[in-house]
Amino acid sequence: MVITVDAHKLAYMALPKAGCSSVKEALARLDPSVTLPPEDQIDVRTWHGIYPTRRFRKHRWRALEGYWGFCVVRDPVKRLLSVYTNRVLQFGDTMNSRKLRQGRDWLPDLPRQPDPDTFFQNLQGYVMGSSSIKHHVMGARVFLGPDLGVYDKVYRTEELGQLAYDLALLTRQNVHMPRGNRSEAQLTLDDLAPRTIDALRPMLDEEYAFLSDYYDNPLGPRRHDACVTPMRRVS
Repeated sequence: MVITVDAHKLAYMALPKAGCSSVKEALARLDPSVTLPPEDQIDVRTWHGIYPTRRFRKHRWRALEGYWGFCVVRDPVKRLLSVYTNRVLQFGDTMNSRKLRQGRDWLPDLPRQPDPDTFFQNLQGYVMGSSSIKHHVMGARVFLGPDLGVYDKVYRTEELGQLAYDLALLTRQNVHMPRGNRSEAQLTLDDLAPRTIDALRPMLDEEYAFLSDYYDNPLGPRRHDACVTPMRRVS
């Protein structure tokens, strides 16, 4: 589903873990068709309930002629690592997964409170065991489409301030871009074992290739002694 603010002819495609909670809040506060609950009843789930994140569909995007369309992208390493710090540590997606808790014949036996290396070395298993994990690690092209040229503007998460400024110009309203759903813990590539990085490399190489106009790939050449089965792309 394309997120639209029809009163201002704005169209936004959300990418999970790329500032989407912040952008959705800013849009909801601009959208006269949205009725917000009292402030003391609002949390991050409010914005996702108003504007659910859906996969890109070309025909739906093309139908929005005359709308100003935009998206926000994030450095693929930071986006992927935030799945662990935010969805695993902060929201307990692996702990709350019924499939992981009860087990399935087709599901690997995985710890429900994994450390970062265990989680990322077994990411495909956690994707199979948790729909929320799967949703948040899917590649950017799933949500943004194969051609970023369809957007009037592509912002990096580092440019949310510029997005707020542009929205203010387009709507002639004051726009506040909050920092929503920020991970409480921080994780970097340096915190991961070399074997873990090698396991993630195929997925990250694909993401950096797609977003090459916006981010440089920080990964060095693959270690020749690594004995890790390449991870299939999550789709």
